Amino acid sequence: MNIPRTLEKTLEGQLGKQKVIMLCGTRRVGKTTLIQKIAEKHKDDVLLLLGEDMQVVSILQQRTIANYQRLVRNKKIVIIDEAQAVPGIGQVLKLMIDNIKGMTIIATGSSSLDLVNAAGEPLVGRQLVYQLYPIAQVELSAMEDLLTTTTNLEQRLIYGSYPELWQLSTIEEKENYLKSLVSSYLLKDILIYENVKGANLLYKLLQLLAFQIGSEVSTVELGKTLQLNKITVDRYLDLLAKVFIIYPLSGYSNNLRKEVSKSKKWFFYDNGIRNALINNFSPLQNRNDVGQLWEQYFLSERMKFNSYRGYDPQYYFWRTYDQQELDLIEVNNRQELTAYECKWKEKNVRIPTAFGKAYPTATFNTITLSNYLDFITAT
Repeated sequence: MNIPRTLEKTLEGQLGKQKVIMLCGTRRVGKTTLIQKIAEKHKDDVLLLLGEDMQVVSILQQRTIANYQRLVRNKKIVIIDEAQAVPGIGQVLKLMIDNIKGMTIIATGSSSLDLVNAAGEPLVGRQLVYQLYPIAQVELSAMEDLLTTTTNLEQRLIYGSYPELWQLSTIEEKENYLKSLVSSYLLKDILIYENVKGANLLYKLLQLLAFQIGSEVSTVELGKTLQLNKITVDRYLDLLAKVFIIYPLSGYSNNLRKEVSKSKKWFFYDNGIRNALINNFSPLQNRNDVGQLWEQYFLSERMKFNSYRGYDPQYYFWRTYDQQELDLIEVNNRQELTAYECKWKEKNVRIPTAFGKAYPTATFNTITLSNYLDFITAT
């Protein structure tokens, strides 16, 4: 199934500018397919390079303007797929974009470990950064009616939205694909580029997080379980975030002493990855974690929706020490707050008293099956 990706139109709109376009996202999320479509559309104007090809790496390591001019010749678009595999890619991109006029570079990467801020020298003023996520509901809405979306929701809560799932017809194929994805691809960049003691520890850390989605996570407790110190756990969490597997929400606090502000919750960008880690693909009717799956699904879809329309708020959860809480707080660049509480079953939910008093101008929304699409798809 050919699912139109929202970022394709966005990237097309940036071509012709003297910029480096950074397209980031975890492995198998569809970056290569997206740039191949762009390359096919523009054909003779495109030079497509694979960053994991050693011959390509060797050529790019000859950091002279003359070398890059010979390489590019008359091409107007240079695409470097998996650019983080090229040592010192930041200096390579800087030298090319500063000295070869009339060129746009697209560099894709499955991690931000050595791409966006490569070698400590960001491409300030020269780069545009975009993140490609697993398939978003806002992308599917262009080809689905409401009945189809409603019918498929359970599958997305359980198996997630990685593009290749749409090519698989059986449950067994989907489960095997997700398990293989977790074991073979997602941790690859960390193990190659960073000093990590082993994939087994990262896998166990992810499993612990998978059982705690929606809950505040203690890095001290994680360390005790894994026999690692807190500093190492914090570093591993940061690395897992940089390869776009997980992301943190910090506690929001501005007015109240009793607000929790130092804790973090960790979520997965994709429900299928989370369920593969705990080896649970049971139907929703047989699960005790439906509320967690629903919360994580909405948070991820909301982030995709916001990102693809160029809206970049800060994200938090909110809780007080006396257990008043909200699942998600968005804070825009005018410091305006929008609060969300996710409920799988329809309930009359009121804004927490402490939050209402502290932030009387904040907008409050209860997210349910009847209205969630209003917040994650275009109107």
